[in-house]
Amino acid sequence: MTTYGTIPTELPQQSLSLIVQAREFLGSGLGSRRKWEDMINIRALNLPPNLNEAVGRIRTNIVFFKTNYVIVALFLLLLTLFFHPTSLVIIVVIMIAWFLQYFLRDNPLSIYGFVIDRNMIITVLTLFTIAVFFLTDVMSNIMSGITFGLTVVLAHGFFRTTDDLFVGDEKDINASQC
Repeated sequence: MTTYGTIPTELPQQSLSLIVQAREFLGSGLGSRRKWEDMINIRALNLPPNLNEAVGRIRTNIVFFKTNYVIVALFLLLLTLFFHPTSLVIIVVIMIAWFLQYFLRDNPLSIYGFVIDRNMIITVLTLFTIAVFFLTDVMSNIMSGITFGLTVVLAHGFFRTTDDLFVGDEKDINASQC
């Protein structure tokens, strides 16, 4: 018996597993975040003595504060998009199109009896996204936000000393330098 138009009382098992996987992925990523007090320690900021020291600081800080840096960069990207509300609306519309047509659709798309497979949906959505990004100023706004976030992250990595960051993380930092 079909029940079109009714709201299910329980989510399907596949949807629940996707939600649990997304929560675990985000939790593990955000769980590796360092304390903000360690990152914004004013006493640990100074100029590096030479270029090699500066590059070493940037590498070490990126490994140590990677989750914090991603949060800062995404926040700055979102902040720059708030100053361009049209770009923000366009991005939200594109995200909704992707979610409705690709991620949340369990059954194949059928238009006037023609069944459209997932590869065609991906192709159309990708072309639509690229066209919208290049035909509007969304791409330049995103690039300026990413550039702003990257500049802030590199500046922090340049000035933040690494003397107090090696507590239990030597293997992570040494592995990234190989």
